[in-house]
Amino acid sequence: MTYAAADRERWVAEDPAQKRSDRDDFARDRARVLHSASLRRLAAKTQVLSPGADDFVRNRLTHSLEVAQIGRELGAALGCNADVVDTACLAHDLGHPPFGHNGETALDALTEDIGGFEGNAQTLRILTRLEAKRVHPDGRPAGLNLTRASLDAVTKYPWMRGESPYPTKKFGVYAEDLEVFTWLRFTAEGGVRPFEADIMDWSDDVAYSIHDVEDAIASGHLDPRWLRDRDAMTPVLTVARESYAGDLSEDTLASALTRLLDSGAVPTAYAGTRRDLATLKDMTSQFIGRFALAVEVATREAHGGGPLARYRARLVVPDGTRAECAILKAVAAHFVMRSQSRLDLMEREREIVTDLVAAYVGDPTRLDPDLRADHAAASNDAQALRVCVDQVASLTDPRAVLLHNQWCR
Repeated sequence: MTYAAADRERWVAEDPAQKRSDRDDFARDRARVLHSASLRRLAAKTQVLSPGADDFVRNRLTHSLEVAQIGRELGAALGCNADVVDTACLAHDLGHPPFGHNGETALDALTEDIGGFEGNAQTLRILTRLEAKRVHPDGRPAGLNLTRASLDAVTKYPWMRGESPYPTKKFGVYAEDLEVFTWLRFTAEGGVRPFEADIMDWSDDVAYSIHDVEDAIASGHLDPRWLRDRDAMTPVLTVARESYAGDLSEDTLASALTRLLDSGAVPTAYAGTRRDLATLKDMTSQFIGRFALAVEVATREAHGGGPLARYRARLVVPDGTRAECAILKAVAAHFVMRSQSRLDLMEREREIVTDLVAAYVGDPTRLDPDLRADHAAASNDAQALRVCVDQVASLTDPRAVLLHNQWCR
C-alpha cells in the first residue's frame, strides 16, 4: 500500500539523505517506539494484576507486544502498511501511569482544573514532546518525531476533552499539545480516525479481553467452572452491558456467552498442570483467531477486496463478535478487578499517586533532569503542575512505591 507523501512527513524535518522508501519510513517509526524508554517502562506497569504478583500474568509491555502481533497480522490482511499498525499498537499504552487505569483516575482528579489527565492524551504528549529523540531548531523537544500516518494511527480518541462525538470521558490531546495534533490531523474530519487506529483499537480489545481471562484462570482468581454457573455469571452479564456494550441487549450478551462456551475452547477445570496450561493457551489462540477473522470477513464484505488504509474504510466489528468480546472483558472485571482485595489495593495505589504529585510540587528538585528543565520553563502554576504530573505518569509501579516509601511516610 503506497501512502501519500504527506503521510510520511515528520513533525521536524530530518536529513533528506536518510529518506528512503515508504516502507523504510514507517519501519523507522516502529524502531523508534520499540527502542524508547517509555516502552521499556511498561514492563513494570500494571495490566490487571501488579507486576511481580505472579510469574505468569501480563504487564503493560507484554500486553502491548501481543496487541502489536494481532494488529500487524490483521492490518496486513486488510492491506495496510503493517509497520504503521505495529507502531500504533506498540505505542497505544505509553501514556499509562503507574497502576494502570487506577493511577489514571488519581491523576485525572488532581488535574481537573488544568484539563485533566488521560492516558491517550499522555501518549501523544510522550511521542511528540517528552520522549527524547529529536528537537526543533529552536531547541524545543519534538519527541520521537514519527510520521504523520503513525501519529494519526496512535490517536484512538482524536478530540480534546469534552469534544467527543459520542458520550465518553476519553480524549486524545491536551490543549497545550493542540499544535502537533492539528498538524497530524490535517486531512481528517471531526472525530473520524484512520483505519489503522480502528485496527489498533480492536486488536487492543481482543488482546486484553482474552488475555485477562487467561491470566485470571492461571493465577487462581477465576475457576473456569464458574463460567458455566448461571448464578455466578448473572452479575457478569450486568457488567458486560453496563460497562462494555450498553447498546446490546442482555439476550444478545447471554447468547454470546453460550457461543463461547459451546465453542469447546473454554477449559472445564484448571489445576495448573502442563495439560491445563496447554488447554488454556489453546483457548487464547482460538479466540484471537475467532475475533480477528470475524472482523476481517465483515470488513471485506463491506469494503471489497482491495488494499484498505488511512481514510478509505472503517473497520467493521459484527455485534455478535463485539458481544463475545464484552463478555470476556466483564469476566475479568467482575472476578478480578472488582474483588474486595483488589479494591482495597487500588485505594492504596491512588494514595501513592496523589502523595507523589504533592511531593514533586513541593520540591521540584526531585524531578528527573529533563523534567526539571521543563518545570523551570513553566510560565504559570498550571504548566508547572502538568510537568509534575508528567513525572509521576512516567514512573513504574515499583519506582512509585519506592519513592513514596522514601518521601511520604
